[in-house]
Amino acid sequence: MADNQDNIILEVKDLKLYFPIYRGLIQRVVGRVKAVDGVSFFLREREVLGLVGESGCGKTTVGRTVLRLYDPTAGEIRYHSSSGEWIDIARISQRDMKPLRREMRMIFQDPFSSLNPRLTVKDIISEPLEIHGVARGRAAEQRVAELMEAVGLNPALMRRYPHEFSGGQRQRIGLARTLSLNPRLLIADEPVSALDVSVQAQVLNLLQELQQRLGLTLIFIAHDLSVVEHISDRIAVMYVGKIVEMAETEEVLRHPLHPYTEALVSAIPPADPDIRLERIPLRGEVPSPANPPSGCIFHPRCNYARDICSHQEPPLTEHQNGHYVACHFASELKLRGIGD
Repeated sequence: MADNQDNIILEVKDLKLYFPIYRGLIQRVVGRVKAVDGVSFFLREREVLGLVGESGCGKTTVGRTVLRLYDPTAGEIRYHSSSGEWIDIARISQRDMKPLRREMRMIFQDPFSSLNPRLTVKDIISEPLEIHGVARGRAAEQRVAELMEAVGLNPALMRRYPHEFSGGQRQRIGLARTLSLNPRLLIADEPVSALDVSVQAQVLNLLQELQQRLGLTLIFIAHDLSVVEHISDRIAVMYVGKIVEMAETEEVLRHPLHPYTEALVSAIPPADPDIRLERIPLRGEVPSPANPPSGCIFHPRCNYARDICSHQEPPLTEHQNGHYVACHFASELKLRGIGD
């Protein structure tokens, strides 16, 4: 999918993760939930890729599988390590993953449950330093102070516990913990969805500033396209375990090629409250990943579906330079984007 390998840091090919469904006394496998079903994408160094879609489409599962928090069913996860070596994360052991966890880190969604309530802020942030043998004692405390300042927290508060902080401050603590090992690749799993709108903007701006200052590569997972627009260089749109469109942020928003993307873009509220935009409704319900429809995964809800869509699945192909879409009629449809 990626032509130039020079600045590629991550390449995912045909990634699948199926969860078995058990029933009966002997817990017989009667089916599989196709949480991720053939996802492919690439990530350039120092780039922010926004992964967007409805709840349950598999965004978080993709992020966790890339970090090997889940073992993939099939596919490749090729990572270009700091040593210059290409490593297929899908095929190495958890022991071999440990050194890579210094380079690949995750920002979790919920700042209330992702922090241990029994540890002080100092212990939470310094824990990765001790596990990887980077720093202990006074050196670790100095590093914690630096990280707290970097995320906008007063280092004098490092001996307090998580319950003494607000939601936005807790997410900053989680961000400081994530940055403690100087990672190259971050996966941010809806890091602002649990926060108030005003706090969301603060955390987003902080994350964007740190990404640019530290040269981080980022996969930003969210269900809100307007949030993804603010921080992402490219956007990948997911629907029921598959990527249906991927392109530069401006291209996706102004010239969507997939009907699902068109519907998501129509739901973005305009900055001017006097502007009334017509939303594009989608019929029916999101299909179950345990029993997905045949053909195009989106055809039961698509306003433009034809006979071929119900029995032939469209592959994700490059429609124009850097703009990938999985739709049989991408070249024919004239879809509405922002400003239309």
